[in-house]
Amino acid sequence: MKICRTIADCRTTVASFRAAGETVGLVPTMGFLHEGHMSLVAAAKEAADRTVVTIFVNPTQFGEAADLDSYPRDEERDLAMLEAAGVDLVLIPPVQEVYPDGDETIVETTRMANMLHGLVRPGHFRGVTTVVARLFNFVQPDIACFGEKDYQQLQVIKRMTRDLAFPIDIRGVPTVREADGLAMSSRNVRLTAQDRQAALVLSQSLKAAEEAAAAGTTIEALREVIANTIHAEPRATLRGLDIVGAEDLSDLTGPLASPAAIMISVEFGGILLIDQRVVTP
Repeated sequence: MKICRTIADCRTTVASFRAAGETVGLVPTMGFLHEGHMSLVAAAKEAADRTVVTIFVNPTQFGEAADLDSYPRDEERDLAMLEAAGVDLVLIPPVQEVYPDGDETIVETTRMANMLHGLVRPGHFRGVTTVVARLFNFVQPDIACFGEKDYQQLQVIKRMTRDLAFPIDIRGVPTVREADGLAMSSRNVRLTAQDRQAALVLSQSLKAAEEAAAAGTTIEALREVIANTIHAEPRATLRGLDIVGAEDLSDLTGPLASPAAIMISVEFGGILLIDQRVVTP
């Protein structure tokens, strides 16, 4: 497994893959890997001849410096996991490589980045699309894999890729969950034992919504089912609840008549967790 810390070294290695006629799959991460990340790696390995993983804690997508500083990191453990998984190249660039002095260019999906979860974390998706566009440029993959748990992020990246005509196939990979249903996240390790237990309300509320959708319901009733379930957990603070069109994040009202994406943001002891589910009538 090749470890690169500069764009130039990464490009040289990827060029050798290309010279051999091999396709390249990319998995962008911020490190502190878990089984959710490894499912993305597995998807990339299945879809392409060579797999590249990036580890970069992106400062431009954090709203508060404290959140950035407290983000968990364990490079040695990450590299061991990636080598065991058969990854071909890992790019771990310093901030200076990604955002050089005098940097002033951003990439933003103007509508999709400033709605729904983007209202809870202003500027977050602008940071995501800016860094992902740069990573796409550094690696120039054929395929890139992202988790469906960050559903709005996945749709934002798909739209950016389409709008900028990146020749990259964006693959969404299903959410990986703990045995008790909590979606895997690097933030989970920061929860207290009590908040970790309380966080199960995310998946519980989505399961209740899925059952309501299957029985026939309205968007308004779905919203009420989810909100009531979360409000019943005293350690949970609901920060965002959005039910939108699964493909374009459009507003939905009235009877549930087509696939809808449910996205929720809930805070536990200062730790913001997200989860999602697509439901159908």
